Amino acid sequence: MNDESPKAIFYALAANFGIAVCKFGAAAFTGSGSMFAEAIHSTADCGNQLLLLFGLKRAQQPANALHPLGSGREIYFYALIVALLLFFVGGAFSVYEGVHRMLHHEPLSNPIVALVILGISVVLEALSLAGALREIRKGAPDKALWRWFRETRESELLVVAGEDVAALAGLAIAFCAVLLTMITGNPMWDAAGSIGVGLLLMVVAYVVAREVKSMIVGESASPEVRRAIDAHLRARPEILRIISLITLQWGKHVVVAVQAEMIDYPSGRALIDAINVIEDDLQNTFPQVRWVFFEPDIVREGARAGA
Repeated sequence: MNDESPKAIFYALAANFGIAVCKFGAAAFTGSGSMFAEAIHSTADCGNQLLLLFGLKRAQQPANALHPLGSGREIYFYALIVALLLFFVGGAFSVYEGVHRMLHHEPLSNPIVALVILGISVVLEALSLAGALREIRKGAPDKALWRWFRETRESELLVVAGEDVAALAGLAIAFCAVLLTMITGNPMWDAAGSIGVGLLLMVVAYVVAREVKSMIVGESASPEVRRAIDAHLRARPEILRIISLITLQWGKHVVVAVQAEMIDYPSGRALIDAINVIEDDLQNTFPQVRWVFFEPDIVREGARAGA
């Protein structure tokens, strides 16, 4: 789990605040529905990033009697709230605004101003996305972006990257809508652009929510981390075979449960000492592993080792 995730959130927050101010000014000056939809989108993004920062803070609470493994997974809840806000506040409202503009035609004034603001917004949003990608590459330098999106366990970085991609695509739609309105003089293009931005946000929000839901239900550590832990344990001389290995992502930490057949030891104390050595070595090798539950066992008849 990348400890630099807050940096990507701050990049996005700074960019979206500046963009929202510019867009609201341009929407008021030009009367553009697409621009107003984009302004609402950027404002929602600012609130979303503040929610993610709050969620990260909450996830750092220490373990207690009620939450013996800590509150690391609380960040998933806030990431889901952000996805829902992106769907309803950003997406559904933009669609509503577009439909309203279609039913009540309003001329677009000073479209050049809108295009300039959209161009500035593209630059700021691209800088925000570059910051998010930089943090992604620190944790997964050789992984394709879509594969990272499907396999990541960093819900906050997933949301920020998804928002940034949606924002850039939405800006492209809004730019085309304003440009077509300026060329044709038909405000329906501007209204259609607002609807297009809204539908895009709803699709992105759904995809992000689906990934976060999987984290809430409970996902294993990332495939490469799980493979590395499995290989590490199989290489231990104290272990004859791995019967079962379960990993569970818990915020930025990992829970590991191992069932293994051990070599023969002269006493129960010697076996316990060997298990303690294995657990300490595992946590030293994988700092993200916070909890290890190790059960010595034997392979029962009909059971399959190495599950």
